[in-house]
Amino acid sequence: MRIVITGATGNVGSSTVRALAADAAVTSVLGLARRMPELEVPKAEWAEADVTTSDLVPLFRDADAVVHLAWAFQPTHDSVATWRTNVLGSGRVFEAVAAAGVPSLVYGSSVGAYSPGPKDRAVDESWPTDGWPGASYTREKAYVERLLDVFEARHPESRVVRLRPGFIFKREAAQEQRRIFGGPLMPNVDARLLPIVPDVPGLRFQVLTTADAAEAYRLAALGQARGAFNIAADPVIGTPELAELLGARPVRVPAAVARTAVAAGWRLNLLPASPGLFDAVLHLPIMDSTRAREELGWAPRHNAIEALQEFLIGLRDDEGMPTPPLASRPVGRVREVLTGRRPLS
Repeated sequence: MRIVITGATGNVGSSTVRALAADAAVTSVLGLARRMPELEVPKAEWAEADVTTSDLVPLFRDADAVVHLAWAFQPTHDSVATWRTNVLGSGRVFEAVAAAGVPSLVYGSSVGAYSPGPKDRAVDESWPTDGWPGASYTREKAYVERLLDVFEARHPESRVVRLRPGFIFKREAAQEQRRIFGGPLMPNVDARLLPIVPDVPGLRFQVLTTADAAEAYRLAALGQARGAFNIAADPVIGTPELAELLGARPVRVPAAVARTAVAAGWRLNLLPASPGLFDAVLHLPIMDSTRAREELGWAPRHNAIEALQEFLIGLRDDEGMPTPPLASRPVGRVREVLTGRRPLS
């Protein structure tokens, strides 16, 4: 089998390349990215491609499956730029899949595609996917779900899989995630030295390791499953779990106070994560991953605590990988502030 992966050099993409290349049923993997990596993986080759401008049809031709993982989180100050990459770029990917006659399409959706939902019970894949209106990321994830609805209606011969994971961590991606969400003031320190952890009402979310996410993408690309699948590990993470992991004391912080601090940092280019994204996290539903276990054959090998530990270790040890997105400290932190309103190149 030949598999093509967009966004192949990022957190999830790089691990998915490795997971697929290690499978005996896969003969070749083509990883697409805007910038060429130095990463070498057996059976994998790389090509420069931008989902917004490149001719994708020749790259997709003769593929047995396309795994679409290309996504831009920044700049949150320029929603037109992220819309161009995430929505229009995804539309171009789907059109190229149809034009090239690729039989299977696997799309990396997100818990962020879901409408606000409960924190005291888990929802299945039938929960509405209208996103949170106040954040570009969630709006765009929801809109791409609608593009996929149209794609499936027009191309019933195509097998379409949508994976909706929680937050995904591996130590080599910690610096990238700090740059994307935490910003230049987030220190590279042992988080266990932090004396307190903010206890914000509504802060409950789900995570998993990148290795487990990559396994889900491997199963989706090579199997026969169709439809949407929630992907997350137990336990659900809240203030008690964070406090125990960090050895810190919970301190109650009203959501409005926390949001004001986030908004101030965002306006000053000191915090890349927007206040709208903060609101979205507080309203994300808790997902039930039963369908992934029963129909996709997926089960996480690592629990949610281990996933968070991956991030903390990578942050402390300044780890990275030889791909442009995951390179350790590719730019100085002063430049991160100066370029806070546009993508880092």
